[in-house]
Amino acid sequence: MLTHWGAFFRRADAAYIILALVLLALGAVLRLYDLTDQPIDFHPTRQLRGAIVARGIYYQLLPGADETTRQQAAAFWASTGQYEPSILEGLMALTYLAIGREFFWVGRIYNTLFWLMGGFAVLALARRVVAAQPSGDTQGRTMAVAWLCALAALAYNMALPFGVQASRSLQPDPGMAAWLALSALALYRWSETRSWRWVLIGGVVSGMAVLTKAIAVYSAAGMMIALALYSFRKPEQPVSGAAARMLVSPQLWALAALTLLPTAIYYLSRQGRAAEYFTSWTLALSHLLLEPRFYLSWLNMIQKLLNPLALLMAFVGLLLARRRNQALLWGWWAGYVVYGLFLPYQMTTHNYYHLQLVPLTALSMTPAFEAGLRFLLRQKMIWRWAASGGVLAVVIWMSWQALVPLYRENYRNEPVYWQTIASYLPGDGKIVALTQDYGYRLMYYGWRKVTLWPNRGEIKLSDLRGSSKEFEQYFAKRIQDKSYFLITAFKQFEDQPELKQMLYEHYSILAQGQGYVIFDLTQKKP
Repeated sequence: MLTHWGAFFRRADAAYIILALVLLALGAVLRLYDLTDQPIDFHPTRQLRGAIVARGIYYQLLPGADETTRQQAAAFWASTGQYEPSILEGLMALTYLAIGREFFWVGRIYNTLFWLMGGFAVLALARRVVAAQPSGDTQGRTMAVAWLCALAALAYNMALPFGVQASRSLQPDPGMAAWLALSALALYRWSETRSWRWVLIGGVVSGMAVLTKAIAVYSAAGMMIALALYSFRKPEQPVSGAAARMLVSPQLWALAALTLLPTAIYYLSRQGRAAEYFTSWTLALSHLLLEPRFYLSWLNMIQKLLNPLALLMAFVGLLLARRRNQALLWGWWAGYVVYGLFLPYQMTTHNYYHLQLVPLTALSMTPAFEAGLRFLLRQKMIWRWAASGGVLAVVIWMSWQALVPLYRENYRNEPVYWQTIASYLPGDGKIVALTQDYGYRLMYYGWRKVTLWPNRGEIKLSDLRGSSKEFEQYFAKRIQDKSYFLITAFKQFEDQPELKQMLYEHYSILAQGQGYVIFDLTQKKP
């Protein structure tokens, strides 16, 4: 059957292009389904932060905006902290300005477009690495196998449930992963041609990945170094010779400069923010690297996100890959591992930190897809039909699994709910709160900012950093100059019995209702 397909597609490559467009369209539909539901479906803290930042930029740009509203939106924006350049949020704000109204879901559209862009890179690179390798087949059969391998990689990249949920969220990670996929394609082409054209393209797309989110530097550097070692190494010579040639290569220096300079300029203007981040998240938590359970948790996280079979196929693909492709893939994987060692806490708690693994795994599986297809070419037609049906069934199953949580969950009542709670909050004093998502729901929907009481995750993180505090002294310091204590996160409240006992035994309830209770801190019980 595949032989006939090859003959057909030799006459009309348009059929392959149509299949690719169908898969890209499927990826878009999956990500844009339930488009206008509130950004609570996936890591709401990160998504709401993006929406708050976009709102702040929008009101700064909006001519004739009410000055009080402008200042409040700017204050909320500033309170979220600035972790990376607000590229997505800026695009959202400019779109708000163009359409004359704030619609957070335009961020989902932008990230979907970014992901489709990355999907094109996966398709093009997977097709190229198969088609470029000598196999002894006719050109038509080689191109048929190359296209089918590329389509399989694209299908995984487009329909994996974790990839769908994470890549539609309002945060920079989908853009970063897409730019990394483009970087892989450009750097691979540079290693083939050693042309200045691909130096420029590779440097720009790698620089965009790192500028979008600085942690992309590990993966971009891993790919760059591995491909450079492969390209500069001569037969029968040690690696040290290639390293020496790399150090004097103007192309490699240009690649590094284009990749690093934009981000370096940005963070040098942040007055120590990068150093603070490194101290808090790397140095303070480096002891986790000595604990075996950290590595087990990390592996458990990625096998759940990527699918164990896909992870196994990716490993097999790494072993089967030809040398140039192997250098690219191992370099990207090595960069990812180094990045994980620098951010050990996030690797086991924040699944979106692994989003770049979706295109990387798709590309890593490509050599395994190729081996499977060439094996099928030697089998009876019934097995080829069975394999084709199996692939189709897997794509349908993944697509359905991606849609199920979006179909089942409805967050459209969130705005009214939080606006109602905000309306009950007194305006005559400061408020400390144990509330969801760092107070972002109250801030975004209710336009109210509160001082936060730490949740159990923050308390655990503080303990890991060796900075746990004695409760009564911490409580007294935290409520100083505060008049009220708001509780909306009741599961968190139950997990902090000392806080619960302190509030109920020593302070009266000012107001309570469905989903909230407000304690009056100005009047202690006798």
